[in-house]
Amino acid sequence: MTSLPTLLVLDAEPPPRLGRLTGRARIIHTDAAHLAERLPTADALLIWDFTSHAVREAWPGDGPRPRWVHTASAGVDHLMCPELASSDTVVTNARGIFDQPIAEYVAALVLAVAKDLPRTLELQRERSWRHREGRRVAGTRACVLGSGPIGRAIVRTLKALGVTTALVGRVPRTGVYGPADLDRLMSRADWVIAAAPLTEQTNRMFDTHRFGVMQPSAFFINVGRGQLVDEDALAHALTHRWIAGAALDVFTAEPLPEDNPLWDLPGLIISPHMSGDTVGWRDELGTQFVELYERWAAGRSLVNVVDKKRGYVPGH
Repeated sequence: MTSLPTLLVLDAEPPPRLGRLTGRARIIHTDAAHLAERLPTADALLIWDFTSHAVREAWPGDGPRPRWVHTASAGVDHLMCPELASSDTVVTNARGIFDQPIAEYVAALVLAVAKDLPRTLELQRERSWRHREGRRVAGTRACVLGSGPIGRAIVRTLKALGVTTALVGRVPRTGVYGPADLDRLMSRADWVIAAAPLTEQTNRMFDTHRFGVMQPSAFFINVGRGQLVDEDALAHALTHRWIAGAALDVFTAEPLPEDNPLWDLPGLIISPHMSGDTVGWRDELGTQFVELYERWAAGRSLVNVVDKKRGYVPGH
């Protein structure tokens, strides 16, 4: 009798629903503390706790390693280490789950800022009737960094609002500008939106220079990775009114500590890494993994395969 593949799950609450795999996999749940000792027993690894860095820390140890790793997230920087990157292990991600929800979140921020909704809510709490004029969104310009599925969904959604968009990717091609165009496009944009993966090239790329080329009336949004932004440079830009404002959904340190000075910056909207999380998103992640598992167990080629050297799924 053929033994069942061993699936190791790095858990988070609530745990994934894997009932469809009953009788088709030997499922072992683990926490970060016991991951290293259990890795050698696993044929496949599901990283359900995608905020954990435990895989990056445990992978270099002794013994065999899973042939396949799936992370229930779009980013893979939390798990990648040189030993994993150079191995034969296939890594897949949750590409496709978060694209439209994040695009809608970005559109909501653009509309809220243009129509001054945060101030409206403040004045309502103060019982203050103060007429103002909002901005027209149609006809404004957006520069979107990150030409993957999330960036493309943001472009589609903003275009529906009448926003003129420019998409910037790792290499220029039809419909996509290259990194050499970024400063020029940012200098003309009303909205600068970061939706790129974290790589050596994108780490801290939004620095003093980049905020300096933006218009004083421009607004910056980061829904990519926290490390795309030099947070001290952003604080300087907001404090000195280099830009009109910013919204961050991701941060270098998460959860954002209560004593972090970002909380008190003028013109900054802070959200707790929730732009892609909509009702039922965990079920979608679980369903996606089960479908990938079925392909893997049947020996079929996997989708959403990450280029481990680049740090994202190629082809966009």
